Amino acid sequence: MSITKDRKTELITQFRRVDGDTGSPEVQIAILTARITELTEHMREHKKDFASRRGLLKMVSQRTCMLNYLRETDRERYLTVIGRLGLRK
Repeated sequence: MSITKDRKTELITQFRRVDGDTGSPEVQIAILTARITELTEHMREHKKDFASRRGLLKMVSQRTCMLNYLRETDRERYLTVIGRLGLRK
C-alpha cells in the first residue's frame, strides 16, 4: 500500500528544484499523488476498509492544501505541477 523507496527517489529526482531538494511543495505533492493513486487502487478491491479510506481522505485533503498554497505563492509552479501530474482535468 505504500510506495517503494525506488519510486519515491524517482519522484524526488523528477520534481526537485535543486539538488538535495526533498521538501519543496512540488516534491511533496508528487509523493502524495503517488500514495493516493496506490491507495485508490487498494480501495477498489477492498471496499469495506474504512481505516484506509480515512487515511486516503486525509491525504487528499493535505494535497489540496499544498496545491492551494502553491497556487497562491507561485502560479507558474502550480500550473507546471498540475500539468505534469495530470491533476485538475
